[in-house]
Amino acid sequence: MYKLETIISLAKRRGFIFQSSEIYGGLNGCWDFGPLGVELLRNLKEEWWRAMTYRDDIEGVDASILMHPKTWEASGHVSQFSDPMIDNKTSKARFRADNLIEEYIERLRKKNRTQQADVLEHKLNLAKEPSDYYRLIIEYEIPDPVSGTKDWTEVRNFNLMFKTFIGPVEDNGSIVYLRPESAQGIFVNFKNVLDTARQKLPFGIAQIGKAFRNEINTKNFLFRTREFEQMEMQYFIKPGSEQEWFGYWKEQRWNWYVYMGLNPEKMRFKPHEKLAHYANMAVDIEYLFPFGWGEIEGIHSRTDFDLRNHQEFSGKKLEYVDSVNNERYIPYVVETSGGVTRSLMALLCDAYNEEDAPTESGAMEKRVVLKFNPRLSPITVAVFPLVNKEGMPEVAEKIYKDLHPKFKAQYDISGAIGRRYRRQDEIGTPFCVTIDGQSLKDDTVTIRERDSMLQDRILINEIESYIYKRIGS
Repeated sequence: MYKLETIISLAKRRGFIFQSSEIYGGLNGCWDFGPLGVELLRNLKEEWWRAMTYRDDIEGVDASILMHPKTWEASGHVSQFSDPMIDNKTSKARFRADNLIEEYIERLRKKNRTQQADVLEHKLNLAKEPSDYYRLIIEYEIPDPVSGTKDWTEVRNFNLMFKTFIGPVEDNGSIVYLRPESAQGIFVNFKNVLDTARQKLPFGIAQIGKAFRNEINTKNFLFRTREFEQMEMQYFIKPGSEQEWFGYWKEQRWNWYVYMGLNPEKMRFKPHEKLAHYANMAVDIEYLFPFGWGEIEGIHSRTDFDLRNHQEFSGKKLEYVDSVNNERYIPYVVETSGGVTRSLMALLCDAYNEEDAPTESGAMEKRVVLKFNPRLSPITVAVFPLVNKEGMPEVAEKIYKDLHPKFKAQYDISGAIGRRYRRQDEIGTPFCVTIDGQSLKDDTVTIRERDSMLQDRILINEIESYIYKRIGS
C-alpha cells in the first residue's frame, strides 16, 4: 500500500486538490478542487445520481443549506450533536477523547496486546458521558501523542454545528446554523415531494449537498474535514419492513462502490455496536486507506424518529395515508449516506499504481498510473500528433475538436510520445489517440488503452463509437 503523502503529492502536482487559501498559509480542514479534481468530483456525483434517481421509486431534491433553527432542535442536533473534547495542559493540543482512545487501542494491537485492546474497545463502546471517556483515559494512562505527557483537562462536550446569524442584528432571535448534514432537508420536504411527485411507499428522496462540521481535529487529507459534500438518500417504508430494506440497500451500495472501481478486498461492512439516538440498525461501508480502515458510507435504519419529531415540533402532519389498505402511519426510513470527498479519496487511493513499463528504447522505467473506472476519469481521451509537422497537427486538432464536445479531451504536442503517455497515465486518462504518418494515408489512428498499454488501429470515424463502447455508455 502506498503512503498517503504520495497520494497527496500527486493530487497537488497534477491539479486534483489544493489546500484552501494556500497563499495565506492554508485553512485547516478545508480543500479546493483543481481542474482535474473538479472533473473527477463531478463524474463521481453524476454516477451516484444516475444510480440512485434514474429509477421509478426515488426522487431528487436540493434543499437550502440554511434552515429554520427549530429543524435542528427537532433532529436532536442542538442537544446531542457533540463530540467529547479533551485538552493536554502541557502541549496545549486538543483531541476528540474517543479518537484518542481509539488510536491507543490501535497501538495496543500493533504491540500484540490484543486482549487488553479488546477490553478497552468494549468499554469505549459503552461510554456515553464525557466522564466515561475521561475515566478510561486516566485508567489506561493514555499519553498525549504530541508531548507524551498525561496532564489532561476534564472531558467536555463540544457541539459541532457552525453558528451564524440572519439579518443585521446578532442576537438569540437571529441564530441559524450551517447544516451539519443534508438529511434534514429531505425530511422536512417529505410531504412536498410525496404530494407533488405522486409517489407511493416505498419510495426515496435523494440529495447531494454541502455540509459543515466544526471538527475538533481534522486529519488524513480529505477524510475528516470541516466542509464536505454528502450523497444521501432517505428511503421511506412501512414500519416493520425495515429489515428487508436495510439488507437491500446494504447490497446495492456495496455493489455500486465495486462497480465504481474499488477493490472489494479493501472494503468491509462494520456494524455499529453503539447506535445513534435515531437508529435501530446501522452499518458502515469502510475502505482500507493508507492510514487504516475508515468509513465511506453509512446505511442506517432511522425508524420514524425524524418524521415524528418534525411533526411534533412543526405541528404539521407528516403521516402517510395508504388508501388501499385504509392505513395511516408515520413512515420508517432507511438511509444511505455517503461522503463525496471520502469516496473520491478512496477511489484516488485505490486507483494509484506504480509499475514497470517499457520505454521507447526498450528499457524499463517506473510508470505511475491512476487506474480509474473510465467513467470517472477526469480526462477521457487525449489526442497527440506523433510529430509536430508533416500535416499531423492539423489532423490531430480536427479530431480533438470533434471529440471535445462529447468527451472531456486533452490535446498535447509537448515532448516525446512516451513522455506524453506517462503524463496521461498519471492523471488516469483511459484512451490516447495518436496521429502518425499512416493516418495521412488511410484515415486511421492508433488508440492506446491505459491499463494494458495495448494499441488498436481504427478508422478516425470509429473513435467516438470505440470509446463509448469501452466505457459502457
